[in-house]
Amino acid sequence: MNKGHEDLRFEAGKPLSVGDTDANPHDVPFSALVLEDFRTHGSDLRSPGFWALTVHRLGNLRMRVRTRALRAPLSVLYKVAYHTVIAASGIALPYNAKIGRRFRIGHHGGLHLGARAVGDDVYVRHAATIGLAHRSDQSHAPTIGSRVEIGPGACIVGGIHVGDDCFVGPNTVLADDLPPGTAALGVPARVVDLDKHVQRKPR
Repeated sequence: MNKGHEDLRFEAGKPLSVGDTDANPHDVPFSALVLEDFRTHGSDLRSPGFWALTVHRLGNLRMRVRTRALRAPLSVLYKVAYHTVIAASGIALPYNAKIGRRFRIGHHGGLHLGARAVGDDVYVRHAATIGLAHRSDQSHAPTIGSRVEIGPGACIVGGIHVGDDCFVGPNTVLADDLPPGTAALGVPARVVDLDKHVQRKPR
């Protein structure tokens, strides 16, 4: 995504976008973006994460057609594809959640991503839930910075911001901001020494 964590932090706590614009990253052509997503998912056409993300990208791309009547057939196709992905893979990735580049969904199923915005190079594993703290409160969606890793079963809720280079451990319930470069583990989440739990790759 073309935004740094400062911009994403500014968006934290706001409701999900109404989805009336193309929120795909614009620093790369659409075909190159999808190819990059394919490579990010191991160049594997069987990857459910790749197909969920492709449908998400297409859902945004259709918003370039500004006339609603002309866009209607594309919207029908998108909705069919979106619900097909949910039924086939258990991955719910609504198009109005802004997602950056090289977003990777690891493993199959049980993922709901209702974040307002997600940065670049984010890795989310299965059975994670990212979204509202209360169904009645539609105004507090989380934001996720860049280079964040989210473990299986993690739950990130409310109008919070997860900073860049963070690690949210398996089955962690996070309902407070997480500063950049830190790790959270447990229920309720507690901040721990990141280097003890994540082996960083050399840059």
